[in-house]
Amino acid sequence: MVCLLFLLSLGGCSSPASSPFMGRSGEAGVGPRDAARKLAAGEVRLWQDAGIFTLVGRLLGSAERRLLVEMYELGRPDVVEGLSTAEARGVDVRVVTDPTVTASRKAVQQLDSLGVPERAYPVDDARHQIDHVKLLVADGEAAVGGMNWGAHSERNHDYVLETEVTVDVDRLVRIFEQDWALAGGHPSPVPAQAGAVAQTAPGAEIRRMLAHGLGRAVRRVLAEVYTLTDAEVIAGLVVAHHRGADVRVVLDPNQSYNLHAFAVLRAGGVEVRWYPVPIGVLLHAKIGLFDAELVLGSANWTLSGLGVNHELDIETADAGAVQAYANRFESDWARSRA
Repeated sequence: MVCLLFLLSLGGCSSPASSPFMGRSGEAGVGPRDAARKLAAGEVRLWQDAGIFTLVGRLLGSAERRLLVEMYELGRPDVVEGLSTAEARGVDVRVVTDPTVTASRKAVQQLDSLGVPERAYPVDDARHQIDHVKLLVADGEAAVGGMNWGAHSERNHDYVLETEVTVDVDRLVRIFEQDWALAGGHPSPVPAQAGAVAQTAPGAEIRRMLAHGLGRAVRRVLAEVYTLTDAEVIAGLVVAHHRGADVRVVLDPNQSYNLHAFAVLRAGGVEVRWYPVPIGVLLHAKIGLFDAELVLGSANWTLSGLGVNHELDIETADAGAVQAYANRFESDWARSRA
């Protein structure tokens, strides 16, 4: 392990969006007819790619009590319109954005003109921090994952988990309220805890979640990652492989930072491939399956994602979500190149 960490240290660390919330169903493993069905209490469901905006549209349109949004890149006019419409019908709508993103600043101006309450997350410029969270809470339901709401985000390969698990939704709401208070000048950090919802900055819960998954996996680790540079995570992937697990990693070829990770993983015996992205498209996912535990969210597997940025991840052992991702991973793996 020490030698591996030393080796890692040497490397250092198109067309416009479619009409409002249109696109093929992206609900992994579920047909289009079921895409509008609300979850039953305690259920979760995995969504992918452009179909994530089918989910977003439904949640914005159906909310009766509250819509809480925290989004790194907010640049879709249909989303702004949906938030304004919900506010007009009496829903408690509040939005937190990252002030460093041009599209989000423009959306904030529109929200202000429409009377939708919004706040900018107070990022720490000295640390090059961003608020990278992607969260939507609608009444007693939540959606959390890696998909931005940018004008062209629907082109990207990404995942979002929809959940009505009460304890997880409650935790997500508390984190939003933490961020809303901080953006209003009244810091009130949520105490760290072990559970299915994890944040970075405050705390290092996501790093611990990934370390736990990597440390206990004995059968498989299947990961799709936009940016992978963190030495501890890369070492954990190699160690899991040496332990006998089927470790396979798909990376985005647009990220030059991934070249070092690719080389080190290969040297350590881990199978790794490049996702076949067309021009203008990203493998934007940050997701891993550790045996039967799925972890996904906003955090890239980097020093910034796991220690500097404000990030949000969630894990689930739901059999349907796990199988849906496993199926999609195998499809992606078959199409990716070594």
